[in-house]
Amino acid sequence: EGVLPADTRTIDIMRDEAVHLSHMIEDLRTLSLADAGELSLNLSPVEPGQLLERSATAHQPAAQAAGIELAVELEPGLPAALHLDSERMIQVLGNLLDNALLYTPHGGRVVLSARPAGNGMEIRVRDSGPGIPPAELGLVFERMYRSDKSRQRNAGGSGLGLAIAKSIVETHGGTIRAESSLGDGTTVIVTLPGEAADATHEA
Repeated sequence: EGVLPADTRTIDIMRDEAVHLSHMIEDLRTLSLADAGELSLNLSPVEPGQLLERSATAHQPAAQAAGIELAVELEPGLPAALHLDSERMIQVLGNLLDNALLYTPHGGRVVLSARPAGNGMEIRVRDSGPGIPPAELGLVFERMYRSDKSRQRNAGGSGLGLAIAKSIVETHGGTIRAESSLGDGTTVIVTLPGEAADATHEA
């Protein structure tokens, strides 16, 4: 209607904003289902190594573009398979890797690893970023939480990624926490039980 120039740059900006809003709506929907105890899981046997490799492969282009090494480390003794919702767990690992890559500087390193934990497993996402102040560490999984402004980049996230990760992990009967030291990076630790939570299956 002549309000904005109909050139490629303007259309690209509008498209990006529409995609961002669509993602935010879906994120809010996921959290609302979790709040109502209605976040359903489609459980099936998932091989841990494949889960991590799939997540890392999807994030390698972004890591390479940012000049960051992204590595996968698997310790011996992992379960042959865990009953998980693979797509939900890919979402969890994707959110954690997005966050790790966001705060890791050029030339840094992000490691996605797994180790046995009882009859389940522990997944770690470790970055070499600036770390999180102790006073903020307990807040990182809260909705819309943004860490110190000096550590942010203009990446356009919804601010809901870690809160969604927490909801999905807890629906699986697992736990999630963060460890960090200023100047020494951050590690997010997900522990998943050998037996999945009694969750509603999707039709």
